Amino acid sequence: MFSATKALALAACAQGALGALFITSPVASTTWAAGQQQTLSWQDDGQAPNLQAFGPALVTVAIGNAIQQTSLQTVVSSVDVSTTSSIVFTPDQTMGGNSNDYFIRIQSLGLKDATQPQYPALAFSAKFTLSGMTGQFNSTVQQQIDGTATAPIGGGAAAPTSSPAATSPSSTPAKSSTSGSPTASAGAQGASKDVKESGAFGLVASGAAALASTVFAAAILL
Repeated sequence: MFSATKALALAACAQGALGALFITSPVASTTWAAGQQQTLSWQDDGQAPNLQAFGPALVTVAIGNAIQQTSLQTVVSSVDVSTTSSIVFTPDQTMGGNSNDYFIRIQSLGLKDATQPQYPALAFSAKFTLSGMTGQFNSTVQQQIDGTATAPIGGGAAAPTSSPAATSPSSTPAKSSTSGSPTASAGAQGASKDVKESGAFGLVASGAAALASTVFAAAILL
């Protein structure tokens, strides 16, 4: 079990959303085997702001609901999404249990949300499944998962659509690929273990507009 959590609440207003980055893998039907290399990929969704404006970004694996979320693993601390379109990384088996509630969160390190400029621009994948997991969710994370029934992420005006076909342009070849840091994949250092941040399930969202509140939490595994 997780022995400790550190939390920092971030208030946000769930109004509207702008496009930028559409995550093409994982999707809702995806099942990734933890402990094995997987490929996360994205493309421009054809809406403003474009990927060049989105720029360098923090990429994490997260879990939670529209009110509270927790990042469980840092995939990469900074990647320019306009020059890179995929990342190969290894999901950490110990960050939680087998579940179909995981999602990817991509946070711009420079671009701010158009309607709430005090918050960064964000993009989210659909929820997907991780199998072969050996960890357990602590009570705080489990409560966030249970809260998806009453606070689904990406609902209402916060998400432009729940249909990949409606928001995704024709797929394009990857511009380039980068491998996630082995340290980040194992969640063993710095932000990988101590910084937990997220938001999700809406296919594409912009900044804190997709969230009613975002919780950054650290979960330290005994």
